[in-house]
Amino acid sequence: MLEKLIQRPEFLEQLKMWREKDMIKVVTGVRRSGKSTLFDLYIDYLKKDGVDDNQIIHINLEEKENEHLLDVDKLYDFLISKLSKHKTTFYFIDEVQMCEGYEKAIDSLFVKKTADIYLTGSNAYMLSGELATLLTGRHIEIDMLPLSFAEYSEKIKTSDVRVRFREFMNNGAFPYTTNIDNSLAHTQYLDGVFSTILRKDVMKRKGITDIALLENIAKFLCSSVGSPVSAKSITDYLISNGRPTAVITVENYIKALCEAYLFYNVQRYNIKGKILLKTESKYYVCDTGLRNVLLGVENEDIGHQLENIVYLELLRRGYDVTIGKAGKKEIDFRAVKDKQIEYYQVSASVLDKNTLARELEPYKYVKDNYPKYLITLDDFTSNYDGIKGLNAIDWLLES
Repeated sequence: MLEKLIQRPEFLEQLKMWREKDMIKVVTGVRRSGKSTLFDLYIDYLKKDGVDDNQIIHINLEEKENEHLLDVDKLYDFLISKLSKHKTTFYFIDEVQMCEGYEKAIDSLFVKKTADIYLTGSNAYMLSGELATLLTGRHIEIDMLPLSFAEYSEKIKTSDVRVRFREFMNNGAFPYTTNIDNSLAHTQYLDGVFSTILRKDVMKRKGITDIALLENIAKFLCSSVGSPVSAKSITDYLISNGRPTAVITVENYIKALCEAYLFYNVQRYNIKGKILLKTESKYYVCDTGLRNVLLGVENEDIGHQLENIVYLELLRRGYDVTIGKAGKKEIDFRAVKDKQIEYYQVSASVLDKNTLARELEPYKYVKDNYPKYLITLDDFTSNYDGIKGLNAIDWLLES
C-alpha cells in the first residue's frame, strides 16, 4: 500500500533529520495536504530501520474510537502508559488541537527522556497559544502544502508536460485528487474538502456561525488572488451587494481563514526603506484547483493563477516571501533564504513587447545586485539586461 502513496521526500527528510532530537516535531498545513500520509511514510521508514511496532504510537484525535482521549487527563494517561523506559517511544498524534488543553499533556510527556513526539494540526492557532509559550525553543514546525508540480508529475505522467501543467493548475494538487479522473467526482471532492475546513478548522475553532458570510469572503479572496485586498474593500463589496457587515468582522473572518491555511497573507516590503508596509496585503490560496471549484471557473485568469503557483513553490523551497515595493511600482515577490535575496516577476506571457516592458519596469527602481527573474509560460526565454527569463514549467520541475 505504501509504495502506491505519493512520496514526499523533502518533508520526509526533515522528519528523519529531527529523529530523536530533543524537539517536538509539529507538521502543520491545510487539511488533506498529506500530513497523516507523511506520518505513515515515516513510520514505514522507522520500522525498516529496526524500530519495533510497540515503540510506535499513532493516534488520530478526530477518529470516533479516540473520542475519550479528547479529555486532556485521559490523553496524558494513555500516552504515558505506552512509554518505554528503555527504548525510544515514537508518538504520532494527528489533529492534536482537537483536545482542548493538549499543550499540558504534550509538555509533560516531552520531559520524559525516551519520548519522541510528532504532532499534526490543521489550524495555525495551535502554535499561537499556550503550546508556543510552553515550548519556546523546543519545537520545530514543518509547513506542509499540497503537491508541488514536480511531485504531481511523479504520479501523473502524461506525455505532454503542458497538458499536465494545465491539469495541475485547473484541478489543483491535493494528493487524493491524483486518483480521480472524473470531473464531477473531482468537484465533489474539493467541495467536501472546503466544507470540512470551514466547519472543523474555522467555524468550530473560532466560534463562527455565519457560514454564508465566511464563504462569501473566501470567494472574494479567491477572485482577488494577486491583487491588493483590505478588510475595508471586502466590507464595501459586501455592503454594495446587500450584505451589511462590519470591518472588524471581516478582519476576524480573514484571520480565521488564514489560520486554517486556506489563504496566505503576503505583506508588502519597501525595498528602499527596508520596512514592511501594513497596508494593502495580497492573499494567495493554498491550491488553485480549490479556487477554481469555488469560483466555478477553469482556464481563466492564468497570469494570477501562475503567480499563485510560483508563490507556493517559493514557500516549499524555504523562502520568506513578501511583495516588493520599488518606488511606485511593485515586484511580485521578494524572496529571502539564508540571508540571500531574490526577486521574481511572474507573467503568463511576455511575447507582447508592451507586456514585457511593463513586467521589467519595476526592476529599474531596484538598485541592488541580487538575482532578478522573470517567470513566464513562454517557450522562449531570454536574458533581459541581467534579468533572467525562466520558463515556469522548467523552473517548477527543477530539483
